[in-house]
Amino acid sequence: MYLLNQRSLQNLQGVHPSLVKLMKTAILSSPFPFMITEGLRSMERQKQLFQEGKTKTLDSYHLKGRAVDIAIIVENHITWNYSFYEKVAKHILKIAHRKHLKITWGGTWNTLVDACHFQLEE
Repeated sequence: MYLLNQRSLQNLQGVHPSLVKLMKTAILSSPFPFMITEGLRSMERQKQLFQEGKTKTLDSYHLKGRAVDIAIIVENHITWNYSFYEKVAKHILKIAHRKHLKITWGGTWNTLVDACHFQLEE
């Protein structure tokens, strides 16, 4: 069983309560530990990421508190290996389905694959 660390909990401030609850539930039985690296985002931060080419939009779900980014921990280090994110995403999406939440995983996007991104649809 894993728990979200203090930094993750801070990064969930301002995020939609349903998405917060989903992440707190998912971590408990996740195949790998993860942390929340970003939740609610300011327009200034969004513009910065846009200029760096890390996002393709200025209308992100992060601006509305309806998205989170995660980082998966393997052997005490963050991994960006897609296969780990795919396994955790499958786990998160399964729980979301049971809770009747419509979650989109950025790992399935075609234009900018964003495997660490999960957003709560409106």
